Amino acid sequence: MVARIYKPSRNAMQSGTAKTKLWVLDYEPEQPRQVEPLMGYTSSGDMKSQLRLGFDSKEEAVAYAERHGIAFQLQEPKEPNRRRIAYSDNFSFRRVGQWTH
Repeated sequence: MVARIYKPSRNAMQSGTAKTKLWVLDYEPEQPRQVEPLMGYTSSGDMKSQLRLGFDSKEEAVAYAERHGIAFQLQEPKEPNRRRIAYSDNFSFRRVGQWTH
């Protein structure tokens, strides 16, 4: 079974950087999920899919996987292009664009 080591990205409802500094190790699913015919629940017999470990650095996560003999794939994070704009920049005299209203 292959584990994946990555740095999670922010979700759409998150404006800050909380919980994005940690590295995560989780397992790829061994078998596909199944829909129970009676109630319609989605289930899986794969117990390792429930396991998710957090680490402070990439090196700690890689060392853990190597120490326990876990095959892993390392995914490097892609840093976003963030441009910080203040609300007052909308009313600046040095504004580049024109007002539309």
